[in-house]
Amino acid sequence: MRLTVIGSGTISLSATRGCASYLLEAGEHRILMDVGPGAAHSMARHGVDWWGVTHVMLTHFHLDHIGDLPTLIFAWRHARVESRAAPLTIIGPAGTRELLTRWAAALGDWLHAPGFPLYVMEPLLEEPLDLGGGVTLTSRSVPHTGESVAYSVEHADRRLVYTGDTGEDPSLSAWAAGCDLLLTECSLPDFMPMTLHLTPSQTGALAAAAAPGMLVVSHMYPPLEGIDLRAELGARWAGPTVIATDGLVLDC
Repeated sequence: MRLTVIGSGTISLSATRGCASYLLEAGEHRILMDVGPGAAHSMARHGVDWWGVTHVMLTHFHLDHIGDLPTLIFAWRHARVESRAAPLTIIGPAGTRELLTRWAAALGDWLHAPGFPLYVMEPLLEEPLDLGGGVTLTSRSVPHTGESVAYSVEHADRRLVYTGDTGEDPSLSAWAAGCDLLLTECSLPDFMPMTLHLTPSQTGALAAAAAPGMLVVSHMYPPLEGIDLRAELGARWAGPTVIATDGLVLDC
């Protein structure tokens, strides 16, 4: 599998970090994990094949994770002489269908009928979902919003876990245990703790308990730019660590 970081930041406006979005290539699937504002143009800027996305996977409904989904659907419909014909599957927590219905009421019916096959799936928590082509997806609830979920994606004996936004959850490390790549948020310094986000010490503790092959930290607010994040994480976690940047490409 291959992971491309489209946006490693938050809703805090930044010249270097876009809102949360990641492209996971697994077999023949191109899975866009969250699609925050600006993600569509960031994909083009970083040379990502935005036309080839097969799935969009949403973790929750905060705008910094979903804001460019209508933009992408509109672009797939209008941005080329010939509009998209390939099907698109949107995967999200309970309420995803209602979200799209409300958007369509405000923006237009093209969101429901964009001119190409559009499917919406709300997988049952903890129930593996076969996406075909040897790719399996599983979701579980995490403490952030009422609908927030983390995802595990497996393909060819490799496993990636994406936490989305989350607060501390002792059971999350057991669920992610032994994954090849753990993509997790690390939002704010330890002196600025928030119940529904993680600090470096909390992220390091999560990694130490889950023991992934690689830890990738993302979703960073500006106050983190002024600290030695690698050292802060290293106080709890001694394994391979990558600090996400926009445009970063990793194989896992």
